[in-house]
Amino acid sequence: MKSVLQLVLAATCLAVAPAAAQTAVPEIAYDSAANPLALPDDIYLGETAGIATNSKGDIFVYTRTGHPTLTLGTTRGFVHNGSRLFQFDRDGKFVREIGQNSYGFMVAEQVRIDPQDNIWVVDQMTNSVIKFDPEGRVAMLLGRKAEGVPIPAPATAPEPAGNALPGAGRPTDLFDRPTDVAWDADGNIYVADGIGNARVAKFDKNGVFIKSWGSRGNEPGKFATVRGIAIDAQGNVYVADGGNKRIEVFDRDGNFKTQFSNVGSPRALCITPQQALYSSNSNPPNDIDTGGEVYKLALDGTIVGKFGRAGKAPKEFGTLNAIDCRGENNLYVAEIGNMRVQKLTLH
Repeated sequence: MKSVLQLVLAATCLAVAPAAAQTAVPEIAYDSAANPLALPDDIYLGETAGIATNSKGDIFVYTRTGHPTLTLGTTRGFVHNGSRLFQFDRDGKFVREIGQNSYGFMVAEQVRIDPQDNIWVVDQMTNSVIKFDPEGRVAMLLGRKAEGVPIPAPATAPEPAGNALPGAGRPTDLFDRPTDVAWDADGNIYVADGIGNARVAKFDKNGVFIKSWGSRGNEPGKFATVRGIAIDAQGNVYVADGGNKRIEVFDRDGNFKTQFSNVGSPRALCITPQQALYSSNSNPPNDIDTGGEVYKLALDGTIVGKFGRAGKAPKEFGTLNAIDCRGENNLYVAEIGNMRVQKLTLH
């Protein structure tokens, strides 16, 4: 009997060995360029929330740098100047500042460049998404800074169900601490309205509100927080639901398709022109020495590999909030926790 048991155990070990091997995630070798940006002597990066490049290779950084200013209005004060948007050339040389003294700049959250090289800034605390044209002029504003008194929700807005917080998932064109923005091939705009509200808001190319989906919860199609958003060539919408430790995938109308739960707590998302997906497992706020790695995935959720870890040295990451992946193996990343930008080369 003992020999039979041994044979059974041996057979079991052989059966599970291939499955265990398949779960191993390959490590991607990479290098980091130290100090890739040449800042003027009187300008420093603060919590670096957003980074993006345009078709020419110019680099845009949205950083929590500046001195918040209170300006008195007729019935309320306006707080602004808490963040700044900088442009550098492809070699990292400082070019200019965009939107200086804008009322829409308070707490930087993200910067993205659309296919026409327009510059989009997402500001968490002014509840706004601002589009600048390539020359740096304001071309569109989505959302608005809150009034001194609350704005009532539309009477037609349904009450959130279950464990949703007040206002979460309300279908309006106003935001509550948005986090990211993306576009489909038709120019429709998708805003991750993700911290105060747990939803995705969709607008047409002219900024007209179309619909929204999602509310607070852990069921498929709901979110704890919407930290990042990206859209593939077929128009599928990938949403980083960090609080539920998953990436959810929807069609362009918000219909749930699938989810990936193998990438830690995702925050920053980026899809390359070759249709590879990068996702950061950003450090949890209660333990910044854990996690930190970046995953590379196929669009079906298969992990191709990973790299990096939490830390403060080069090639380590502290609350990585943005990834620019215009080149599949040449990335820029922005870190809130380490107040810096890294230029990465993957091998």
